Amino acid sequence: MKWYLGAIALLAAALIFDLGLMAYAMYVLLGVMLVSRRLARTWAESLDAERECNRFSAHVGEMVAVVLRVRNRGGLPVAWVLLEDLLPRGAIGGPAPRLEVVGSRLFLAMLLPGGRKTFFYQVRCRGRGYFQIGPLMLETGDLFGLHRRFRTVTAPHFLLVYPKIVALEGYQIASRRPIGEVRLTYRLYEDPTRIAGVREYQPGDPLNRVHWRATARTGTIHSKVYEPSTVAGATLVVDFHRDGFDPSHEPFRSELAVTAAASVAHALYHLGQQVGLVSNGRDAVDRIRREGWDPDPQNRLVARQAAAMLDSSDRLQPVVVETRRGPDQLIRILETLARLELTDGLSLAQALEETAGRMPRDATVLAIVAKVTLQTALALGELRRRGFAVAVLVNAYHVHEFEAACRPLFAEGLEARHLPDEAAVAAVCEDLYMRGSVYR
Repeated sequence: MKWYLGAIALLAAALIFDLGLMAYAMYVLLGVMLVSRRLARTWAESLDAERECNRFSAHVGEMVAVVLRVRNRGGLPVAWVLLEDLLPRGAIGGPAPRLEVVGSRLFLAMLLPGGRKTFFYQVRCRGRGYFQIGPLMLETGDLFGLHRRFRTVTAPHFLLVYPKIVALEGYQIASRRPIGEVRLTYRLYEDPTRIAGVREYQPGDPLNRVHWRATARTGTIHSKVYEPSTVAGATLVVDFHRDGFDPSHEPFRSELAVTAAASVAHALYHLGQQVGLVSNGRDAVDRIRREGWDPDPQNRLVARQAAAMLDSSDRLQPVVVETRRGPDQLIRILETLARLELTDGLSLAQALEETAGRMPRDATVLAIVAKVTLQTALALGELRRRGFAVAVLVNAYHVHEFEAACRPLFAEGLEARHLPDEAAVAAVCEDLYMRGSVYR
């Protein structure tokens, strides 16, 4: 607009002072600017594009191929167009990028009327997450550089990268193993398929407990005694509150928590046991932009901001995958862990208070925490007092941090194990560290 105002002001001055050459130059300049503006708009509106990805989910280390096809639907040739496929800056930048672009996602092309161009690049997945690929941003303009037009075309694709899984060592059946079938010495539930013995009938025993053979042999009514139920599988509780992680140790500590949870879930699934997930983190799906798109932005920065996923989410609800067996249970947990993000919403104690009623008592509660506050220890201790078998993994790098976390846990009758690095994940079930009051 300032170019038009300047040209009109000079044209008025030339007409007032009868400067014919200057007036002619201003007429030409205004004509060129009007034609260039119209030409740039026509070029931008005549272009469309489509994107193809060879996969929508991948594992760490795998490659994803992206193919872009651009077409000129108009009757005029497009002298130049600059294409950029947008990727989240937080995923491709920083000290620990999760996506690595192989090739270039910036392309410069010239298109004849009805012409088509195909472009290709690849993305290497270096970390788990839920990433938006696209939309494609087009930039074109006139030959003089007076006008530029931006457009965002193609719907975005979303890539899910599963978390890393570490094979667990020493995963044998053991009576005090914190994960798996554990014979309890108290009768939380009784298993009607496993008869432990026979006793005399007591008032209140249901008829289905009567042992008719023993009754007929002794002449006195006898009832069956069943073995206690077993603790099978685990409900994984992952603390993903932002205050629990030191920024200087990020994103290593949070990724270690996800890796440990994914590895335990993988082992339990292949043992045929039930497994579930509870977390106070944020689901990245909640940040998908469903409105507020700007298809015709004024500059490149506005295009990036308008097309990216939302930076925050006001969702205050725990992320829950119900504890059960099933052929798709592992996939659901891995997908949820892949999308999990740090949040400053619910604390772990608040999340446990809301979800405790949905946790089965026949599964161990395996909590993976980075910082143990008094409220966290009280919430886990309350689960133990309500009859849950509780195990704690402290995701801390330094030994003194682990020792500080153990004090409130010991006060609640809980024992914990240190999770210093990824190498310790493999031995998470090798040592029998649940020897305390939770199994008395």
